Amino acid sequence: MQPTIVCFGETLWDVLPSGKQPGGAPFNVAVHLHQLGQPVELISRVGDDDLGAELVGFLHERGLSTEYVQQGQTHLTGVVKANVGDRNEVVYKIVQPVAWDYIQYEERLSKLVADAAMLVFGSLSARTPATRETLYRLLPQARFRVFDVNMRPPHYTRPVVQYLLEHSDLVKMNHHELAEILEWFGKKADEDSALEWLAARFNLQAVCVTLGADGAQLYTNGQLYKSSGFPVKVTDTIGSGDAFLAALLAGWLAGQPPQECLQFACAAGALVATHQGATPAITPADVARLRQSQPVSSQS
Repeated sequence: MQPTIVCFGETLWDVLPSGKQPGGAPFNVAVHLHQLGQPVELISRVGDDDLGAELVGFLHERGLSTEYVQQGQTHLTGVVKANVGDRNEVVYKIVQPVAWDYIQYEERLSKLVADAAMLVFGSLSARTPATRETLYRLLPQARFRVFDVNMRPPHYTRPVVQYLLEHSDLVKMNHHELAEILEWFGKKADEDSALEWLAARFNLQAVCVTLGADGAQLYTNGQLYKSSGFPVKVTDTIGSGDAFLAALLAGWLAGQPPQECLQFACAAGALVATHQGATPAITPADVARLRQSQPVSSQS
């Protein structure tokens, strides 16, 4: 089945006090897209080790392709130590260098990306020259480029983030990342015009900012849309933003109105926060049930 979305970047293990969980933003987005019925491929790299074999096995168990998940002999599979002392604000210690820092360019990747409806990528995988060069070669091939900002100190630089913003069509970030990016340009994040300014500055079709428990905002086609959050009992927020993005893109591809996309995405993010780990098994029906249980605010 022809993939409609290609996710590019890190595949790793989140090491929690309770044990390890599969993770990495592009990995999580790919898993959630698949659960929401989207044909998806993941471009990544793992080590030739037990942890890499387990990640590949996890993808197979969930029914995802691993055709473009490279296996390297030189570097170990990625590991991230997650501190969930604050369930609503997870802190990550990201090991470097690891296998996904060395995603190799292959000619077949260009065709894969060119044939897909969307390419999803983040700034974390661009932290090292090897993977960054591969990403930069693929960006011009993509029909629609989705930048999941994901700025994890010290694994990003302003020039790289700005380059990716300049080569994107839809950008999703959290409110902390929005504030930092706007600060670079002497702007304030609390202005209603912040997303509109960002869209104009980088010629973006859409800008989305997540606000944690307070929901999210989406600016597109000259209109700002808002959705409040869904009150849920939080287990941890790992993967909530990734589920949010997957649901937003699924709705976008289906041609749903922006407000519908945003509310469905907020419900997906909230639902994942009620589970442990980034990729619990959820269905579109599960998300719809949560969304229908609570009316949320509409566009402004």
